[in-house]
Amino acid sequence: TAALVWHEMSEYTNAVNAGAHDEFKRLGIEVVAQTDAGFDAARQKADIETVMAKKPSIILSLPVDPATAASVYDPARQAGVKLGFVDNSPAGYKQGRDYVTIVSDDLFQMGNKAGIAMAEALGKKGKVGYIFHDADFYVTNQRDQAFKKTIEQDYPDMKIEAEAGMADPARSEDIAQAMITQHPDLDGIYVTWAEPALSVLSALRGAGNTHTKIVTLDLNEPAALDMVKGGNIAALVADEAYSIGVTLARASAGSLVGKKAEPFYAVDSIAVTKDTVKDGW
Repeated sequence: TAALVWHEMSEYTNAVNAGAHDEFKRLGIEVVAQTDAGFDAARQKADIETVMAKKPSIILSLPVDPATAASVYDPARQAGVKLGFVDNSPAGYKQGRDYVTIVSDDLFQMGNKAGIAMAEALGKKGKVGYIFHDADFYVTNQRDQAFKKTIEQDYPDMKIEAEAGMADPARSEDIAQAMITQHPDLDGIYVTWAEPALSVLSALRGAGNTHTKIVTLDLNEPAALDMVKGGNIAALVADEAYSIGVTLARASAGSLVGKKAEPFYAVDSIAVTKDTVKDGW
């Protein structure tokens, strides 16, 4: 049996979740629990304690806070549960001993493609706002930094004019409003992932701003609809999240019968625009 202990349920996690469910079903493994921590590390710890009552053989999860996550997963690890992680692992954990593997997207590639998409949306020139994830979270840190590096190194006629860190996604609209007020002439704004990007979109709409383009990461239905309708959102860079779920489920299941997994598996990513949204979705 398997349990799926997620950091939050989003379009991204839903796709990972679907891939894991389908692969477990193919392998004859029953999913006995599924949880949503709402990006709350304490809640994720409670989720692990709850699902352990069902005695799963496998737990797939994305740690909310890798720095403190060892205490979250230790009860499962000590009970011999096979742990498979999305994107990162608890600090101090050793692959092959404490967990099976990590499956993620090519994080630098995603940030790089976001930079390229922004450049194409702006004609390779203009002023850009940069809203990054101001937390120690490997996935977003790598993607954000790759976007910034791509703009700074590859597009001399583009300048990151404004930067703002976002630690709490609930504050993203306030952050965007402050940025737009101080820099109303921004040609584009990069947002660290899709849900906060919707708050930035709301701030732009509230200001009557139709010219500033948004590029963000992960597919999201409201964002895609705005893009299709010719709104502010210019591109969504997404990994093949379904494949992450399939790959992690397969590797974790294999560990039950002694198959050794590689320490890390990466899946590809795609830049989705108005013209390619059908295929991308």
